[in-house]
Amino acid sequence: MKIQPLSELKTLERSVEQNTEEQRKAVLEILKNVKLEGDKALLNYTEKFDGVSLSSLEVTKDEIDEAVASLDQEMIDIISEAALNIHEYHEKQKRQSWFFTREDGTMLGQKVTSLDSVGVYVPGGTAAYPSSVLMGVIPAAVAGVEEIILVSPPGKDGKLPAAVLAAASIAGVKRMFKIGGAQAIGALAYGTGTVPKTDKIVGPGNIYVALAKREVFGVCDIDMIAGPSEIAVLADETGNAKYIAADLLSQAEHDPRSAAFLVTTSKDLAEKVAAEVESQLNDLPRKEIAAQAVRDYGAIYIVDSLPEGAEVINRIAPEHLEIMTKDPMSLLGKIRHAGAIFLGEYSSEPVGDYFAGSNHVLPTSGTARFSSPLNVDDFTKKSSVIRYSEQAMKENGHKISAFARLEGLEAHARAIDYRLEDK
Repeated sequence: MKIQPLSELKTLERSVEQNTEEQRKAVLEILKNVKLEGDKALLNYTEKFDGVSLSSLEVTKDEIDEAVASLDQEMIDIISEAALNIHEYHEKQKRQSWFFTREDGTMLGQKVTSLDSVGVYVPGGTAAYPSSVLMGVIPAAVAGVEEIILVSPPGKDGKLPAAVLAAASIAGVKRMFKIGGAQAIGALAYGTGTVPKTDKIVGPGNIYVALAKREVFGVCDIDMIAGPSEIAVLADETGNAKYIAADLLSQAEHDPRSAAFLVTTSKDLAEKVAAEVESQLNDLPRKEIAAQAVRDYGAIYIVDSLPEGAEVINRIAPEHLEIMTKDPMSLLGKIRHAGAIFLGEYSSEPVGDYFAGSNHVLPTSGTARFSSPLNVDDFTKKSSVIRYSEQAMKENGHKISAFARLEGLEAHARAIDYRLEDK
């Protein structure tokens, strides 16, 4: 990991637009076929891409029971405790409808309503991500979504991973389907004979999933277009080089395009972290992935002061930010752009991934400048409520019709004028 001058500060804007038109064409073809052929297309694509021939797409109760029974009780307890933590955190985010009345009798308000249905995509195939189940399902459940549909690609045995099924069961999911890729996004967006159409799709996936989500936006809602994982650490001379290197690698091992940055006021710490990263890479099981990420998207920057360091972080706008300084809370107010902020040396990024309770579905590619982690609001919508009084109409009607005529909309103006004439 190299120490670089600030003039070479790397950007995180690695959009899916950078991918080839060929991938988009493939996604469009898949979506078209799913829309036209429904379950038949899903079964064909599952055999083609996942290498398994299924007679049924939906997970059965027996499969769920078998999965739960296959995990040891300690692991079930850990997943259950994590679920409780996530539920507690997201309960704090719930909003209530509100109303107020003006002196003229006009009532205004906002009605908060949960979405009817949501599809949660969980990556899979070669790995199991029960944490992604909890992070997608629980805030939707807290919001009051009645129908939560989970989809994930099956393994070669034609089943979903036991950990995924167990987590889904613990989170209260009633219906799960063994489909992945762009075809799963199409099924959730359009509906098929078996898979229900949903109002929103959330959850991370590969480039084909990301492109499919972009294409169906408008047919339904989506959470975000997720890019490669990112972490930045802001540290002073008190930072622990071993901890910092480990945390940088915790994100670098995700993907060759993952980004890992250290911003520090200490040249000594910078050198120690650089050496520690190389040392820890040696016996890392995903060494090749992490090493490429560190080489291509990793950097260490030395700044003159922590306020300057905070400004560098704001320019990066990372998905994950760890502040490892003598007084991390004193810097929190200076951070404007970060998906999740971890304070202190014991707040390692994996704490947020699995157990603390905050959501790990976070804005990437610099989008933390304008977007937020997945949260309860993402599963609700707001309706404006207006009850205009007779008194308010008498006092303000002529202003409203004048405004309408300013815009050249005579029918708008007359809709008001008729009411004024009747009075």
